[in-house]
Amino acid sequence: MPVQLGQYPAPSHVVAHLSDPHLLADRLQYDVIDTRAGLARALARLAHVDPPPQALVFTGDLADRAEPAAYARLRALVEPAAAAMGAQVVWVMGNHDERAPYARALFDEDASDERPQDRVHDVDGLRIVALDTSVPDYHHGEITDDQLAWLADVLATPAPHGTLLALHHPPIPVPMLRAAELIELLDQDRLAAVLAGTDVRGILGGHFHFSSYSTFAGIPVSVASATCYTSDPAPVGRFVSGVDGHQSVNVLHVYADRVVTTLVPLAEAPEVSGFPADVVAQVEALSAEERRELLSRKSSGFYAGDA
Repeated sequence: MPVQLGQYPAPSHVVAHLSDPHLLADRLQYDVIDTRAGLARALARLAHVDPPPQALVFTGDLADRAEPAAYARLRALVEPAAAAMGAQVVWVMGNHDERAPYARALFDEDASDERPQDRVHDVDGLRIVALDTSVPDYHHGEITDDQLAWLADVLATPAPHGTLLALHHPPIPVPMLRAAELIELLDQDRLAAVLAGTDVRGILGGHFHFSSYSTFAGIPVSVASATCYTSDPAPVGRFVSGVDGHQSVNVLHVYADRVVTTLVPLAEAPEVSGFPADVVAQVEALSAEERRELLSRKSSGFYAGDA
C-alpha cells in the first residue's frame, strides 16, 4: 500500500474515459487518420497509469460506419489491453454506431434498431450506467420516455460508491464548437429532472472531439476528446475544422466526496526535467517533516538544477 504523501487518502476507484475511436474495417479515416493506431496509443498510455484503471469507459462512436469488422477490430484491440490492466470494459452507443451490429458484435446479442442499448455495470461498488442517446439515421441525441423511466428505476437504489452516467451526447453548452449545437442532446431538462436527488456523481460524454468540462443539474460533466481526429476549438476562418493532433483520454479518480479528472495526451513529448521511478521509495521512507524540508523548501538541494 503506497504511503500517503498528502492530506487526501487514495481514491476508491480509477476509471479511464476514452471516446470516439471511430474504428474502420479496412481503410483510413478521411484517407489520413489511422483510427486503430490512435486507439492503440491511448491503450498504451493507459497501461502506464498507476494504480491501473478498474474500468475503461468508451463514450460512443466506436465504429465510424458501424461495420461488423470494425467492431471485431475494436474488441481484438481493447479486450486484451483491458484484461492486462484488470479492467472492465464499458461500451456506450454513439451517433456513428448502429444498434443491431453494435449489440451483435460487442455483446453477442440480437437487437433491433429501435431498442436502445442501455446497460448497468458494477465496478467494485461504483455503478456505471451506459445510456444510449443515439437516434437511428440521425446525428443528434435523444432519450425516450421509456429510457428515462428505466434510468429513474435504476437510480432509485443508491450504489455503495455512487454512480457515473456515461452517454455520447454531453448535456452541456458547446461555446467553442457552435456546429455541435446542431447535433446536441435534445430536451436536456427531462434528463435533469430524473437525475435530481440521485447518487450520480459524474457524467461522462464524448461527441465533440475535444475535452470540455461543466456541470449539469449540479453534477460534474467530463467530456473526453477523441482518439482519432480532434476538433480545433479555435480555427481560423473555419466553421468546423477537424485536425490530426491533440488527441487525449481522461483518467478519473473517484474519492468519497469528489471525482478528479485528468487529461492524458496521446502524443509523446520530450522530457526536460524529472526523476526516475525508484525515487518514490526513498521519498516514502522519509518522515512528513523530512519530505517537507526536502521537497517544499525553495533552498533545498532537490531544486539545485532549477534555472
